[in-house]
Amino acid sequence: MATSTTSGLYLQASSSAVTRTQAAAPRRRRITPQAGHALEILGHAIEYLADEIVHEGLSLSADNGRVTAVQLLMLLNRQVYFECPVVPTFRERCQSYFHI
Repeated sequence: MATSTTSGLYLQASSSAVTRTQAAAPRRRRITPQAGHALEILGHAIEYLADEIVHEGLSLSADNGRVTAVQLLMLLNRQVYFECPVVPTFRERCQSYFHI
């Protein structure tokens, strides 16, 4: 499945797209050390580019290459995060233990 950003770029999105339910009901995720490292690096890159945009007073139009880069990094950040498995709730663990 291809995903379009506001700049017109098409990126390969994972099959586990973010749904309204996922966004409305935040759940804890089991983040592996590799995913955590990737999220940390992506977060620093996003922050760095955003700071550059603010300090240079650039416009936030889709024509700006830095804004496009921030959008791309944010998309990748969400993709890495949502590929991490959801931690089951206490209720779900109890139900699976007692086969309810």
